[in-house]
Amino acid sequence: MRIVVLTDKERFNNFIGSQKISQFLQSWQWGEFQTMVGGKIIRLGIESETGELLAATTLVKKSLPMGKSYFFCPRGPIIDQLLITKHQLRIENILQSLFNEIKKLAKNEKVIFLRFEPLCKQQTTNNKQQIIKTLDVEPSKTLILDLSKSESELLKDMSQKTRYNIKLAEKKTVELVAADINYFEDFWQLISRTSERDKFRLHGRNYYRQMIETDKDVIKLFFAKYKKRLIATGIFSFFGNTAVYLHGASANFDRNVMAPFFLHWQCIKLAKSLGCNFYDFNGIDEIKWPGVTRFKKGFGGNEINYQGTFDLVFNPGWYSIYKMVRNVRRTF
Repeated sequence: MRIVVLTDKERFNNFIGSQKISQFLQSWQWGEFQTMVGGKIIRLGIESETGELLAATTLVKKSLPMGKSYFFCPRGPIIDQLLITKHQLRIENILQSLFNEIKKLAKNEKVIFLRFEPLCKQQTTNNKQQIIKTLDVEPSKTLILDLSKSESELLKDMSQKTRYNIKLAEKKTVELVAADINYFEDFWQLISRTSERDKFRLHGRNYYRQMIETDKDVIKLFFAKYKKRLIATGIFSFFGNTAVYLHGASANFDRNVMAPFFLHWQCIKLAKSLGCNFYDFNGIDEIKWPGVTRFKKGFGGNEINYQGTFDLVFNPGWYSIYKMVRNVRRTF
């Protein structure tokens, strides 16, 4: 097997999108978006001797103080278990080769660690490397709907309250609006007010604007409209076999028409019509987000527990300084 730099968008996305659950945060489009908001992207793969792609990963270079950086690999690396079994290889060997190559890159890029979010336990048990569990970046628990079910089955799996709220919104003639960047100010106003109401931190304006503009076939913006007013919104990705709810917001008024329930149900049906197998609500946590988690779990689905976020340390001295500075900042 050999390490390669991947520059073919179609080949890269075909591999990432063909896994059991497609990981949008490893897609070519997500890498392009990260470039637009200031990150440097490196895409690596591992090929078999016959040229088959066995593993691939998107690395995002993130800046730290004093000229240092780290690599971030969200929801990855992606390793095709069936293919490596076919070639009589082990995940541990694939990962070791990948880590060794990333370590070489890290030296030239002044990178002190790799932050990654493994999809299986074998990716965290490498005795030859210093791998440390750290704070989650992406949520380690999520809720995923199986879209192979019929619409009637999906509705049946929902809580009675969720079904009722969807029907109520439909009865009140809430409408779905497929939007574009011309609606950005409407989106920004809704998400800003939701942030104030629900006490969560926002990314900057440009982050959301660039996300919406990245790829209109993959990233879509929708609103729920009631009596000519936009009262709920969401950014969704449709990549490979999975649709993902990325960001959302709702107005402080007309809350009795249950627009967020309507919005999600319409996007679930859209994902199903586009051939997606899964709909990912992208994060639940009964302690951190009790209200949002209760809302999402009302749609049914299966809870998925990922391994969490880990740091592979290349420079222990600088990593200790980084942790000390991070801990001080978290106290303020």
